[in-house]
Amino acid sequence: MLCKLGAVSDGPVASGDADLSEYEKVDGAWRDLGLSAPARRALVNAKIYKLEDLATVSRSELKSLHGMGPSALKVLIPAMEAHGVSFRK
Repeated sequence: MLCKLGAVSDGPVASGDADLSEYEKVDGAWRDLGLSAPARRALVNAKIYKLEDLATVSRSELKSLHGMGPSALKVLIPAMEAHGVSFRK
């Protein structure tokens, strides 16, 4: 999965070729948490669609996603803890 995470900044959004309505079909869980659009797109591009999916990545992998900043982590980490989800070691 690490390879997929590293390629996020080269995706269709960065080049202006993305159909943003496609993100809206799958980023509802992230929208409900109040994440910014760049953070939501980063998660969707990495095929992370719900909190439980975050267990498949390490904290450092998540932080390396283009669009995933400190504000997003301040939202995600407490939500993960509340749902008993931990990062991959």
